[in-house]
Amino acid sequence: MTDRESILQALFARLQTIADTTVLRNEVLPERIPDDGLIILRDGDPGEPETLLSPVSYYWQHRALVEAVVQKGDQAARDLALDGLYRKIALAIASDRTLGGLCDRVTPQAPDSNVLAVEGSPQIKGAIIPIELIYVTSDPLG
Repeated sequence: MTDRESILQALFARLQTIADTTVLRNEVLPERIPDDGLIILRDGDPGEPETLLSPVSYYWQHRALVEAVVQKGDQAARDLALDGLYRKIALAIASDRTLGGLCDRVTPQAPDSNVLAVEGSPQIKGAIIPIELIYVTSDPLG
């Protein structure tokens, strides 16, 4: 397994520690959002690594994406529920910013939120939260 995959699995496991929230990885947004909200980790873009010499290694600033989605209640309830997911994600990441030593640093970025209208059902409020994963590998494939 590559270091990149180990890091993504560790981030997924860290997000799964969030109580009362469904956490998926690279799944399609389901038709029905659980009442407590939904978090989907997307592998994102590792970008191009910076090559370091002596010994040869690769410095990555990988940008994974976390989708946080809520659908219950009125708009005010959705606003509060999504804000609650932000806090839970922040706390989960803050509890181990190196993912057990696999990363040099894990840093969530500012969320980009939006509202999706689905005919015949409550609106979905969601956000994409970029998560910067900084790590070094010995191989250019991660």
